[in-house]
Amino acid sequence: MKHTIEYQPTFALLRVTLDPGDVLTAEAGAMVTRQGHVGMHTRMNTDRKAGFFGKVWMLLICLVRKLVGGETFFVNDFSAPTPGEVTFAPTMSGNILHKRLDGQSLLVQNGAFLASSGDVRMKLRWGGLRTLFAREGLFLLELSGTGDLWFTSYGGVVPIPVDGSFIVDTGHMVAFDASLDFEIKTPGGGIMGFVASGEGLVCEFKGKGTVYMQSRNVSALTGWLQPYLGG
Repeated sequence: MKHTIEYQPTFALLRVTLDPGDVLTAEAGAMVTRQGHVGMHTRMNTDRKAGFFGKVWMLLICLVRKLVGGETFFVNDFSAPTPGEVTFAPTMSGNILHKRLDGQSLLVQNGAFLASSGDVRMKLRWGGLRTLFAREGLFLLELSGTGDLWFTSYGGVVPIPVDGSFIVDTGHMVAFDASLDFEIKTPGGGIMGFVASGEGLVCEFKGKGTVYMQSRNVSALTGWLQPYLGG
């Protein structure tokens, strides 16, 4: 799908040109502008190919995704009878990254999904209790299939190829290939390293794939703001 990403890396804006027959799905609230002839259809954040009972089940999953996955309950589908343009922006001040999926799967953190086109499917993946301690919640959002995917970060986002072992602070983790295994652990340095280093927990990835990390940490931002918020 024809697109450009402008104002990178901190105030990114996604600009997409829709051709007749194109359908682009985006997080509710992500749209900035659209031309008048570009149509928008709002639906539940579920698989469009599911049958009746499948939709009932997906509705329950949708509720869980809203509560623990950080994603909205609804998404918007955009289409146009003639070529038309629509723009999107993430909630946080950060970057937008495009990835073409060709059958592989990507796991993204809470709220990182922005938009997709083609046959890209979303589902929750149980991350285990380790993701709870990693401040990512009990579930990760798994995106798979074939099509275009756009996801966001807080600050700049950097793709890092991994072949072996690589460690990332959990607060800087955005997404990673599902082919990678990961383990949540302390940063090292014994008890003092965990308590006094200020590093919290880290995520060690093993295998071969790509990790996407963000240059800023939302938890660090909220911690810095807390003394100024009062009550």
